[in-house]
Amino acid sequence: MASERESFDLSGPLHLTYVLWDNPYHRMSVAACLVQAVYILERDRQENREGSDALAPPWWTFFHFQLLRPLVDDVDSSIFGAIYEFKPPSSQSNDTLYRSPRYVIAFRGTLTKAHSVSRDVELDIHFIRQGLHQTSRSNIAIQAVRNTVATVGDSNVWLAGHSLGSAMALLTGKTMAKNGNFIESFLFNPPFVSAPLEKIKDERVKHGIRFAGSVITAGLTLAMKAKQQPKDLIIDPFTALSAWVPCLFVNPSDHICSEYIGYFEHRRKMEDIGAGVIERLATQNSLGGLLMGAFGKESEPLHLIPSASVTVNVSPASDFKEAHGIHQGGQPDLRLEYKLYNYK
Repeated sequence: MASERESFDLSGPLHLTYVLWDNPYHRMSVAACLVQAVYILERDRQENREGSDALAPPWWTFFHFQLLRPLVDDVDSSIFGAIYEFKPPSSQSNDTLYRSPRYVIAFRGTLTKAHSVSRDVELDIHFIRQGLHQTSRSNIAIQAVRNTVATVGDSNVWLAGHSLGSAMALLTGKTMAKNGNFIESFLFNPPFVSAPLEKIKDERVKHGIRFAGSVITAGLTLAMKAKQQPKDLIIDPFTALSAWVPCLFVNPSDHICSEYIGYFEHRRKMEDIGAGVIERLATQNSLGGLLMGAFGKESEPLHLIPSASVTVNVSPASDFKEAHGIHQGGQPDLRLEYKLYNYK
């Protein structure tokens, strides 16, 4: 039995009959729908819904996209991503088409259904352990993005993802950015590995905890760098990422992603009080990653990025499920707050 959320006619942004590609809300809504379509593609596969019974196609055809190909996990054969091609009708007159993508590569998050949940949870654990980059699914995703960018260029490609899919988009986006390819990215409810400090109401207590954490992390970073060989210090990959500014969509009521609000705001506060040097070191590393490095283990803390356009959905959420849902991206009348952060 299909849920209401899977039906575009019942849950899709039917009000977006004309997309202004230079409008941030329109761009966000289209990206969210293409991510939602990946979830439904996998549900269609699981439920054997084909042809006219398939529910996924309206989520991309409404905006004149075609499904170029799905991305399939090599372990459980589930669909975890999709590559879409934008095919606007020649009769359409739209002065903003120059801001539209030619291709969008989208990734879904964890799907709590029997056919795919075990593999998705396994990847969630890899992300928490900062090892998502070592999985076969990430290799498939990165190769798909590399091939697409090599064909049409990075300015013609969008990345989009939700939850675990946002982590996958972060990984691919960071990988490409380190090689000088800056892909426009839309990351919905991206996971942040940290204690939920945003839940603390007392601002002084919260800032004190963050400040102490920054000092400890910066100190460990300096200690680790002192042990490295000079040749290892030539390239600063974190600085190389500063020109990549992904669009993050977060909800304060979602503990999985809400720490991004504090992460960037704390960086700003530390700059304001003259402690920017400490925070610059702290935001480049995680305590978990430093400890793993001390034992000779490789890690990739995906949640640490120097720059982002952060959109906070401050609309009331009834529960965590609503605050974390991808459906937020296409809803009208959202209360949104925008902030741009750019650090090196």
